[in-house]
Amino acid sequence: MTPTSSRYAEPFSLRRRNPEGGTPRLQGWGFTNETDRLTDVLLGSPAHLRHLATSSLSRKHLREAPCNIQTAQAQHKDLVAAYQHFGVAVHWHDPEPELPMQVYSRDSSVMTPFGAIITSMANWWRRGENYAAIRTYERLGVPIYDMVTAGTFEGGDFNVISDGCVLIGCGGARTQEEGARQVEGWFKREGWETRLAFIDEYYVHIDLMVVPIAPRLTAVCLACTEPGIVAWLKQKGHDIIDVPFTDTMALGCNFMSLGGDRVIAPASSRTLIEQLRARGFEVAEVDMSEISKTGGGIHCMAQALRRERTDRS
Repeated sequence: MTPTSSRYAEPFSLRRRNPEGGTPRLQGWGFTNETDRLTDVLLGSPAHLRHLATSSLSRKHLREAPCNIQTAQAQHKDLVAAYQHFGVAVHWHDPEPELPMQVYSRDSSVMTPFGAIITSMANWWRRGENYAAIRTYERLGVPIYDMVTAGTFEGGDFNVISDGCVLIGCGGARTQEEGARQVEGWFKREGWETRLAFIDEYYVHIDLMVVPIAPRLTAVCLACTEPGIVAWLKQKGHDIIDVPFTDTMALGCNFMSLGGDRVIAPASSRTLIEQLRARGFEVAEVDMSEISKTGGGIHCMAQALRRERTDRS
């Protein structure tokens, strides 16, 4: 256990959730939204990365221009360096050769203010990542809020928009409605506002097209996001930065907010980066062109473990 993890450790439990609601928030780990200052992040190693057909996009790349694994691993090192540059403590899943897609640490679990949710992966060759995630959280001293059992559900479809409000994606192929409804029910019992976003399975997860940047500022691909979701965000007072469809399909809307007007973004997402810098954000550009061929971007590769509450949230 690292000094950072022991400082935040809480009694480990495989099910911390109160079935009646009113689950107490964690005192060390967790966060109230996904735009406060990030202090701790969970990553997965690309040591055993393979290019598998996990989505239409990764299948297209596999057919036309397969990923160069060594280049992808070097790009991931640059991503780690960006987190370290901003003073974020990096925690790791233990790499296992049987888990070639473990680099996408957001899929197998998702962090909440109440503990970690262990998801239910759609692809059979990735289900072992769920069990590995349990071991990781036990090692770090992060209790499990609950485990998805009603259907498949993956972490890229869970987005804490603001304190007490969550957006849940459902595309059918990777997150089934049954799994999404189960998670929705948990948060409704906690008194949270929930919104389900039904997306075409081509887009894989909701974080391909909708990712929070800062309080009441969200990046959205307007070309492929349901107008009702956009209207809902605007009704909540969010300004929208539109990420072009072409950039979005290259994972250009899949970035990581570090809070404090700092963002790690894919170098190819020029429209997003220019708009962020025009608003005064510090942006670390990381080339993700090769590793993203395997099916995900910067947001998919990171699980926020702890964020410090800011006055603006």
